[in-house]
Amino acid sequence: MHVGIPGWWSDGLIHLGKDPIMGPLIEQYGPHGLEGKGDLFNTLIRSIVGQQISVIAAESIWNRFVELVGDVQPSNVLKFSKEEIAACGITRPKSGYILGLAQSSKQLLEFPFESSSIEEIRKHLIQFKGIGPWTAEMVMIFSLCLPDIYSPKDIGLVNAIKKLNPSITTMDEAEEMAKQWSPYRTMACWYLWRILDPIPVEY
Repeated sequence: MHVGIPGWWSDGLIHLGKDPIMGPLIEQYGPHGLEGKGDLFNTLIRSIVGQQISVIAAESIWNRFVELVGDVQPSNVLKFSKEEIAACGITRPKSGYILGLAQSSKQLLEFPFESSSIEEIRKHLIQFKGIGPWTAEMVMIFSLCLPDIYSPKDIGLVNAIKKLNPSITTMDEAEEMAKQWSPYRTMACWYLWRILDPIPVEY
């Protein structure tokens, strides 16, 4: 798990700084962005809380959840029932997923993330109930800090790309456009999210 600013971030700033779309965004929002916290379980649970809701709503619910459990680690999560977790504003299905992941944390976390490919990591994560491709991508962006991750079904990213290029109308077209920001699509995602939300996206 990565802690702090990714080693590739400065190279990404140079590379995307030359891009006609990303360059102005980097100037507007500044060079400081993604920082890994080195805690995959925390990132994973926060991603589940944030599934299919706005950044602001997710932040509010997450703060209530942290107030309940304290340090978001499996042993602390398991102290609470599904009903107690749901009372934080988390849906009952998500509350069940969170408890299930805490119960399966040994199998979940004891995996060679650092030496595995993107597809191997994705395959490992999505075998656990409650983790789909989007959640796996958030883990690869915010916990593993891999440099070239794009989340094609993230509606925020799609809407940001549509805002920048009104000729884009579909998710597939947005994903195709995002290819121009490889090999630093993770950085591109961070700046695309900033277009839409008053607070930086954080998982």
